[in-house]
Amino acid sequence: MPRFLSASLLALCLFTVTFAVNLQAPLYEVYAAGSSLGATAVTVAFAAYAAGLMPALLLLGGLSDRIGRRIPVALALILGGAATGLLVLAPGWPSLVAARVLLGAGTALATTAGTAWMTEILGNRRARTAALTVTSATSLGFGGGALATGICLAVQGVVLVPVSYVALLAAAPVLAALIFALPRADRPQRVSLLRLPVFPSGTWVYGAAMALAWSATGMTIAVVPLQLAAHGLGGWTGLVIFLAIFTGFLCQPVARRLSNSQALAAGFVLVPLGFLALLAGVWLQALVLVLAGTCITSAASYGFTYLASLAEVSQRAPEDRARATAGLFVYAYCGFSLPVIASGALADMLGLLPALAVFAAAQVAAALTIAGIWRRQSVPRRGSLGGLRLKKNL
Repeated sequence: MPRFLSASLLALCLFTVTFAVNLQAPLYEVYAAGSSLGATAVTVAFAAYAAGLMPALLLLGGLSDRIGRRIPVALALILGGAATGLLVLAPGWPSLVAARVLLGAGTALATTAGTAWMTEILGNRRARTAALTVTSATSLGFGGGALATGICLAVQGVVLVPVSYVALLAAAPVLAALIFALPRADRPQRVSLLRLPVFPSGTWVYGAAMALAWSATGMTIAVVPLQLAAHGLGGWTGLVIFLAIFTGFLCQPVARRLSNSQALAAGFVLVPLGFLALLAGVWLQALVLVLAGTCITSAASYGFTYLASLAEVSQRAPEDRARATAGLFVYAYCGFSLPVIASGALADMLGLLPALAVFAAAQVAAALTIAGIWRRQSVPRRGSLGGLRLKKNL
């Protein structure tokens, strides 16, 4: 199979895996209505997603090094289909929690194996292009699922089996079979089936930036829709979630022209700026500000920060890309889930708006702290290099 077609099919598979992840998001309020848990219900769903994802990242991030890349990606597709099928057969809050566990495990398997596989298909010299392809496919998937269900609900009315669910159920098994037509570009290694993530030296700031950026996305996906619904704007949930990710996809070509460090710096500025705008929109009940803030955080999270971080860890661990990617996503999904869980509990005690305000203050403080440490670490290094050049000239 030609390289372009192989990369395209793999990108389609990664898109489909991540498409399933937020497919149910516009129906969260419907599922939560029968749980009597309030805002905590949403945080339980996020905790369930993390419960499926984190063990897979921590223990199976390097699984594809042992068994090859095909099986983990195919299994991720099957898990996405099974999760959606469970919601079709038994719609309700318990099924959503179980589905989120399956989706978390599938995301971990697909992103770690898929990132390494894409680089192997395109070649090591095109590692940054491979990272761009993976981030583009997954960004479209994460945002597209929520938008597709939102559109279906707008057309069909509030139904528990929207057409988007049916499309996913039809596509997942077909792609899981087609994945075995892709070339085996990797060389399976005689290593343990259970392999811990690796964290390449010097990449901590990229992981911390991912945690910070994806925390804003997690809050936008989970908590902000509840506040929109409280003000009668629940019909905009699908679009808000889509913009929370898709705008970042549009910014990736711009991010590609920057160095990884420049893109990372842009992310540090845009993440808190965007969430503050979003918070102002929620407080003033101004949908325009909510959408603008969502777009800004998306540009930072899935545009500049995501691409820069994935490219950096991939380049720094050429012999261990799957486990290095797992390490990066450990950072990312800690940021994606833990603040949402904490904010959901806080929202039940203080209200949604105060919880969002506390999160915004914590995010600004974290951004300033991380960026400050990163700057202090980089300045001495530039100074020492300058000193070496001066001595050499003397």
